[in-house]
Amino acid sequence: MADPEDYPEHRLGLQRDNGFLEVRFERHDRTRPVHVEHRVPCRMDFPRQPPGEPLLGVFVTTSGGVAGGDVLRVSVEACHGATATVTSQAAEKVYPSLGAPSRLSVELRVEGGAALEWLPQETILFDNARLERRVDLDVAPGGSLLALDLVVFGRLARGERFASGALHDVWRVRRGGRLTWADALSLSGDIAAQLASPAGFGGATAAGLMLLVADDAAAWVDEARARLSRGSCRAGVTLVGGALVARALGAEPGHVRRDLTDLVSWLRAARSDLPARMPRFWSI
Repeated sequence: MADPEDYPEHRLGLQRDNGFLEVRFERHDRTRPVHVEHRVPCRMDFPRQPPGEPLLGVFVTTSGGVAGGDVLRVSVEACHGATATVTSQAAEKVYPSLGAPSRLSVELRVEGGAALEWLPQETILFDNARLERRVDLDVAPGGSLLALDLVVFGRLARGERFASGALHDVWRVRRGGRLTWADALSLSGDIAAQLASPAGFGGATAAGLMLLVADDAAAWVDEARARLSRGSCRAGVTLVGGALVARALGAEPGHVRRDLTDLVSWLRAARSDLPARMPRFWSI
C-alpha cells in the first residue's frame, strides 16, 4: 500500500476532508436521535415525516461529493425498540483522483427489537475515480435491517464511462457478532473490459444490491425472486447466512434503480405495514 504522502494530492498541498457521522436512535415515547456527532463534510438532518412513516435521517455530504484522499466514516445504531430510516439527500459523487483513493466506511448496528432502513441514493463513480469502501452490518437476533446500495459506472448523461481508476468494495454481515455473510468486489486496470465482459458485468452500467437481515428473511425469498424476474434487469435472489441477498445488473441505471426500489417498497409494506414507497427524497 502506498504511503499517503506519496500521492499527488498530498504533494500539491490540496485540502482533503476527514469527516465522520455518529448517530444513535433510541425509543422512549417515540424513536429519537439521542446521540448525533459529526465533523464536516458529514451531517444528518431530520425532516418531518408524513403520517405512518418512521423517523427519517437524511445523510448530507456538504462538500457535494468525495475526492481522492477524502476519508469519511459513518456509524448508525438503532437500539431496542427504535424504528428509523436513513437515506441521503442526493446521489453521492466520487470524483476523479490524482492517485489517492477516497475511503468510506459505514457501520450499521441494530439491537434486538429494533428496525433500521439504510436506503441511500446511488453512488456515481466518475472516470478515474478511486474508491475504497467497507460496509459492516451487525444485526442482533430479533432486529431487522433493510439495506440498499446502487453503484453507477460513470456520468452516463455526459457520455462518460467508468473506464479507469479503481473500486474496492467490502461488505460484512454479522448476526449477534458472528460473521454470516461476506462479499468483496475489486475493479482496477482495464475496467472498461471487465464491465463489458460476458464473464464480468456483461455491459452493465449500474449494479445494485439489496439486503434484508432479519429473522423472517427466508419467508420473502420466493416472492422477491418472482418480482425481480419481472423487471428489466439481470437479477437474482438468494438466502445466505439468514440474510436475503438480491442483486441486479442493468444496461440503464434507471432500470436497476426502479427494479430494486420497487422491491424495497414492496418489502416495506409487506413486512412492516409501512407505505409502499421510497423516502420522499428519492423523488426530489
